Amino acid sequence: MSGDARVSPRGPRAKRTLDLAVSGLLLLVLAPVIVVVWAVVTLDALVCRRDHGPALYREVRISAGREFDLLKFRTLRTSVLNRAAGHVRPFEADEANLTWAGRRVLKPWYLDELPQLLNVVRGDMSLVGPRPWPPELVERQLAQGKDYRLRVPAGWTGPAQVSKGGDPVRYADLDLDYVALVEGASPWRLVRYDLRILRRTVGTMLRGEGLAN
Repeated sequence: MSGDARVSPRGPRAKRTLDLAVSGLLLLVLAPVIVVVWAVVTLDALVCRRDHGPALYREVRISAGREFDLLKFRTLRTSVLNRAAGHVRPFEADEANLTWAGRRVLKPWYLDELPQLLNVVRGDMSLVGPRPWPPELVERQLAQGKDYRLRVPAGWTGPAQVSKGGDPVRYADLDLDYVALVEGASPWRLVRYDLRILRRTVGTMLRGEGLAN
């Protein structure tokens, strides 16, 4: 895996065009929401002493075999974030580790992931694909013979993320099915499938269910 922080998208040109068009539009439409969320996180950090810290933070993740800095709104208290060592997901499962904003606003509505639209615009990742994992988890998956996170760009959302209540094995199967689609489907079929996943993602967010990571 390369240490380069920027990813040249390997997906089909139609997929990249969709990424730019939709993520750009979402950033424009959701700009007021992003500003409000930033204000809520900042106010929480000012009012609640244990929630003190920056609104945004970065995590090193893998996309198409390369490292990049994933952007997120901070959901964890800073003391917990320092222990997370770049992988916050296991710590987010315990509500005691979350800030007030993380617990009440960010996690239920998937709002902590909104800054990743900037990652999509930059070409670090795609709108749809396997979720970007930390390097150590990708290495562990490689040891199991699964290299698909080296072959396609990671996604802001994906089939596994809109399939609530499943088990990790099923999530991997969904990722593998999607990778096969990226590598073998026609551009139009891939774009239609990505749009379908994005519609399901919006529904999941509006129901306040959050998405599986």
